[in-house]
Amino acid sequence: MKIRYLGTAAAEGWPALFCSCPICTKARAEGGRNLRTRTQAILDGELLLDFPPDTYCHALRYNLELARVHTLLVTHSHMDHWFPTDLIHRHEHFGHGVTGVLEVYGNQAVKDAFDAHILVDRFKPHPIGDVVHFHVTHGGDRFESHGWQITAVPADHDKREECLVYICQKDGKTLFYGHDTGLNLSEEAWALVTARQYDLISLDATMGKKTIGGYHMGLPDVEAMIARLTDAGCIDDHTVKVINHFSHNGEMTHDELTAWGAQRGILAAYDGMEVEF
Repeated sequence: MKIRYLGTAAAEGWPALFCSCPICTKARAEGGRNLRTRTQAILDGELLLDFPPDTYCHALRYNLELARVHTLLVTHSHMDHWFPTDLIHRHEHFGHGVTGVLEVYGNQAVKDAFDAHILVDRFKPHPIGDVVHFHVTHGGDRFESHGWQITAVPADHDKREECLVYICQKDGKTLFYGHDTGLNLSEEAWALVTARQYDLISLDATMGKKTIGGYHMGLPDVEAMIARLTDAGCIDDHTVKVINHFSHNGEMTHDELTAWGAQRGILAAYDGMEVEF
């Protein structure tokens, strides 16, 4: 299995769109891996995790053939994870030669946003029901899509909707994709997460060295979650451990995040990073 991190920032991007704080100013000056678009990842070139407004940028930058993507897992409806309007371009009027159906999984808030954006007047002449199928998904749901076994896990995030993170399995490999969430998972969620052994875990590190007690994780929370998963026998020295989804509010450059991770056997994701496992 291969994961490619297409974007690795929180909602504001990095440097943040209108920000002149020291960490954003430094990112603009130094460039390179300090420049981050909104979080998105792709598995084996065919399963997409989230659909931010930077998706088109990612397709250009990494020469992605998004027509190959058959499954889209959406974690929640926040704009940095879900920009549904662009899905209209899978209609044959815009996407010539597209075949098959894109299976989209997400909560009810994600579905409501999808309907609100797609069913506007200018798009009504181009119904996309034949090329995009939406599946309302709940925490605890297990389903199969094109050979992938997927489990939706309730996240510790926005309480106004049923935010999800995902466990993805294929060909004997298992990945936990934990963005966005804090550490205060429900008993149901912990039971789902600790029921498996992982080849790769991708953990939220939005807050850098800080911790805010839920909603997002910082590096102290990452260490606590790794300890809990280790004690449960879910991960070991062979598990690839990645931190991702960074905000300038965490006040750490890519080099600082990398140095922190190197001391602990953890990779700090950057835009374009690929990991095969």
